[in-house]
Amino acid sequence: MPYTEYEHLLNQSIAEYVIPSEHVAHVQPDNTLEHALLVLVKSGYTAIPVLNTSFELYGIISKAKILDATLGMERIEPERLDQFQVKDTMTTDFAVIHDSDTFERAISLSIDHPFICVKDSKNAFSGIVPRSKILARMNGYLHEQRRLSSDF
Repeated sequence: MPYTEYEHLLNQSIAEYVIPSEHVAHVQPDNTLEHALLVLVKSGYTAIPVLNTSFELYGIISKAKILDATLGMERIEPERLDQFQVKDTMTTDFAVIHDSDTFERAISLSIDHPFICVKDSKNAFSGIVPRSKILARMNGYLHEQRRLSSDF
């Protein structure tokens, strides 16, 4: 398939795939790990963004990071959940794109990340693009191409 046949997909803006920040489960840096774990479990996600009160992106907190923080030498120590804050455990190694970036950039980043954080033109957190949305669009596109090629 020549590049020009799928160029429009790769070059389209990622903006239509963004879940807006007001619909994204998140925690704040000063929240306890207990609170973060409750949010993660209730939301059903394995990781969520960490935002300050001004909705600036600080990091990502995950169930795995919380579990690591509560592992003792011989057992899991859940009593430690309220002894640590999110900022003590979160990761700052996460995927970020701008809402003007292309679908192709999102595909590349989604390989190693379950979701991509999105910033607007002022560098404010505007939402996330989950890997599932990228895969759903790719799946739809491939099925559309198959249907079009079978029409000939």
